[in-house]
Amino acid sequence: MDIGLLSVSMNVYSTKRIADEAENRGHYIEQIDHTKCSVKLGDGKPHIYLREENISEEFDAIIPRIGAKVTKHGASIVEQFEMNGVFSTAGALGINRARNKVRTLQIMAKNGIPIPETLFSINPDNIEEQIRFLGGAPVIIKLQEGTHGLGVILAETEKSAKSIIDTFYKLDTSILIQKYIAESNGEDIRIFVVGDKIVASMKRLSAVGEFRSNVHRGGDAEEIKPTREEQLIALKAVKQLDLGVAGVDLIRSKNGPLLIEVNASPGLQGIEAATGVNIAKEIIYYVERNGRKRGK
Repeated sequence: MDIGLLSVSMNVYSTKRIADEAENRGHYIEQIDHTKCSVKLGDGKPHIYLREENISEEFDAIIPRIGAKVTKHGASIVEQFEMNGVFSTAGALGINRARNKVRTLQIMAKNGIPIPETLFSINPDNIEEQIRFLGGAPVIIKLQEGTHGLGVILAETEKSAKSIIDTFYKLDTSILIQKYIAESNGEDIRIFVVGDKIVASMKRLSAVGEFRSNVHRGGDAEEIKPTREEQLIALKAVKQLDLGVAGVDLIRSKNGPLLIEVNASPGLQGIEAATGVNIAKEIIYYVERNGRKRGK
């Protein structure tokens, strides 16, 4: 099988691991820098170019690893491959939905998936009321399209929350505000889903003096077995977003698990190290089950 791996560099751990496992399984896999891709429309079948090379019909499947800074363009390239009949481990619509936290949480709320109390607005005139809607300070303030814990702020007092929120509004920056779940105690759970199966799960613990539990922020991780409810939430969330490969992040509250985010390009390094699971191989198995060889 010929596989296109959409990533800006082979020097990324996750990209290299997936490429290595594809080659170990006897597949041809090529890294495609989607930022260097162009699409030509309006003259017969649309063409996808990697620089000057037409790659429209080169691959049986693609594995997108789309970074946050180029989500819109990357998702458009993925969508064109899909329109051309190429299987993708993550649909363009799912990539766009997952990248925007508000859109993800709206879909989760619509489908009865539990989430923290969340508010989004652009109105600088009633910030006190917005904070009060969430039960008062402390509150979590998040950029709508942040990743790896970047753009996530804990405002411990109403005064600091008002100042931070007002600044973001005046900068025309899209944010959301969430109720702070104290009992989560700087911990969250990452559940890695491939297809309709949970392949690995870990608990992430925040570093000393840090409330964010992301491994990128210096947190530790350990393998866990999610509860039945947590497993069902993760599988349902991925299905609602139309993603074949995803990382689902949950926190545990006194009222049960709450979904906080779904990542359409989840990293492999932390969770493979914590669990010992060969997730890259699971992704290639998924491609083998769903990709179609050209001419067949």
